[in-house]
Amino acid sequence: MRDCLNHRAGFDRVLMTVAATFLTVSASSALAQDQARSSAAELAIEAAIPRPEPANVPPPTASDIKLDTTATVQDSAKEPTKEPVKAEAVPAPDKVETKPSDVATTPAAEAPKSETAKIEPAKSEAAKTEPAKSEPAKADTATATPAAPAAPAAAPAAEPVKAASNVPAADQPVADKLKDIIGAKTSRHFDRKNERAAIEKFYGARDFAPVWTQAGSLTAAAKGVIARLKDAASDGLNPADYLVPDFAAATTPDALADVELKLTASMFDYARQAQSGRMHWSQVSGDILYPEHPVDPSEVLAKVTTAADASAALDSYNPPQKLYKELKAKLAELRGLGSGPVIEIADGPALKYTPAGKKQAEIVVEDPRVPQLRAKLGLAENASDTRYDATVAEAVRKFQSGAEMKVTGILDDKTVKAINSPKRDKQIDTVLVNMERWRWLPRDLGVPSLGDAYVILNIPDYTLKVMQRGQQVWTTRVVTGKPGTHATPLLTETMKYITVNPTWNVPPSIVYNEYLPALQQDPTVLQRMGLKLEQNRDGSVHISQPPGEANALGRIRFNFPNKFLVYQHDTPDKNLFARDDRAFSHGCMRVQNPDQYASVLLNIALPNEKYTPERVRGMYGKSEIDLKFPTPIPVNITYQTAFVDDGGKLQIRKDVYGRDATMINILKNGRGKDLENVVAHSQPSYSRPATTLPSGVAVANNGGSSFGSSGPNFFERLFGAPTPPPAPVGRRPQQQRVFTR
Repeated sequence: MRDCLNHRAGFDRVLMTVAATFLTVSASSALAQDQARSSAAELAIEAAIPRPEPANVPPPTASDIKLDTTATVQDSAKEPTKEPVKAEAVPAPDKVETKPSDVATTPAAEAPKSETAKIEPAKSEAAKTEPAKSEPAKADTATATPAAPAAPAAAPAAEPVKAASNVPAADQPVADKLKDIIGAKTSRHFDRKNERAAIEKFYGARDFAPVWTQAGSLTAAAKGVIARLKDAASDGLNPADYLVPDFAAATTPDALADVELKLTASMFDYARQAQSGRMHWSQVSGDILYPEHPVDPSEVLAKVTTAADASAALDSYNPPQKLYKELKAKLAELRGLGSGPVIEIADGPALKYTPAGKKQAEIVVEDPRVPQLRAKLGLAENASDTRYDATVAEAVRKFQSGAEMKVTGILDDKTVKAINSPKRDKQIDTVLVNMERWRWLPRDLGVPSLGDAYVILNIPDYTLKVMQRGQQVWTTRVVTGKPGTHATPLLTETMKYITVNPTWNVPPSIVYNEYLPALQQDPTVLQRMGLKLEQNRDGSVHISQPPGEANALGRIRFNFPNKFLVYQHDTPDKNLFARDDRAFSHGCMRVQNPDQYASVLLNIALPNEKYTPERVRGMYGKSEIDLKFPTPIPVNITYQTAFVDDGGKLQIRKDVYGRDATMINILKNGRGKDLENVVAHSQPSYSRPATTLPSGVAVANNGGSSFGSSGPNFFERLFGAPTPPPAPVGRRPQQQRVFTR
């Protein structure tokens, strides 16, 4: 029995040995097959990824290669990087050796045993594409296209091909010279940084081809620019300031490049001064403040060189306003360049008109020179009448006043000589400086959303006009500042609101220069004037006048906040409006009919509210009411001593502030382009120093703390304090002025 068991055990061991051997052989065979398949799959994957051939593998021959109709090739257009050479798809070898010494590979994970092998992209620049897909490897056919043979590593890079020039051959030498001059960045032609930058950009974009000449001849654009520069005098400019180079004498590339840039520089100078003026307004006075509107040299180049009419394009930088163009026409007439013949008044006896009196009849003399006199003075009615009547005598009086002569109304030899002189330097100079001041003003005086509405005030004429859609809507007389330190400033600002029943916060200059010295003489003078004095903890003084009929600002104040702290307002002193010269204020502008003015402005700003002067007067009382404009209305304070009236006649006004004389002197004795520089002026001071009041002066707050340490500044009192930050939650905000309608 034991032997049977032993034989059985031995037999079992034999069977186990045979089974183990069989399993081993099967596994080895399967492993070998898997390895072969894995190696074939890896080769297919590697063939689908372009890579340089290893140095120790010879390039394939025609007998080794056959077309592969099963490989999937990625679209080269989807590659994120561009290959220098677009390779054609190359078929894989018919038979692939798997020796590691023959094929360079990178370690890869074992491919899954499925119909399609999905391979992760390699961590190289060439593998930033979607993963490649390949069919299972076959014995006789590769599953992907191998890379094309790499170019030799030592091949030198090809030099970039120089782009063909767009410059005509005849202009290429000039273009080369321009490139050298502009590239040096030390050109003597342009002394402004923005102009040099514009030149570099403009000429660089056109391969430095000249724009003013072609094959040495002037272009149409050049002829237009030259014509405009030579005619600069017609716009009140000096042609000598805009050099026109001699193109005829420029026969070499160097000379043509030089005149090219000189003409461009002159064009820049003309455009800049035509738009902004030969002198900056700060050269004239410290109480002028207009918004800057400089030209862009790049825009000038582009506009003029591409325009159908270069002369008109350059001319467009002059002021577009109607009043400027009318002055330009009158300047031509004064110079004897008008469309009609120059009119000369012959010498002769003095002509005098005598109106009828209680004891004598009207005396009207006749003279053959009178029709010429009528034409000269712009009297179109009864143009052929030879009588020196009241109409002619009044026109002579106005001429004498404008010419700052003794006003008599008599046509004597001195008056004839003054009238007779279209080349009369004084009137021409007056027109010239007025044209210059128009260059300081904004190109758009009004606001488009309100029909181009604006307010324009002429100081020497003492008038204010409201304009809309190019037409005068309303006008009134005004009183302006006294000559000297109280002169009304020239400015452009926007009117934001109207105050009915305003409080007059006395300006510090009046407080410290006039009222406090008066208190030393009479401590009760302010009380008798209805003024309230307050003194703050720091000793500074504030004086105000509450709303009312006797308030110095009257019933209405028109607010356009500005650094000079001036405004327009009503006045209880109406008698001054009857005078011809009305420069009496401390700088603010008094309006003759403020209720009408307010209703006109309110109907422009709030057309649906239907304001009338009666409705405005119905608000008069003792509490301030602010009427805010949803859209502010521009206010332009100007100084026009020469203008053309509605009848087409040139009007000359007295140079009340001496602005004309200052500007004429600057232009005649100026320093060229230095006049365009900004001059710094001391700013107006509104400080309130501590003051010791004389005994007996009534102090409203008796040194209280109603204004803290120093109280609100004058600007805040005048135009309102800035909006405070929101109050913390749970705390009621301080009460503020409410804008109402």
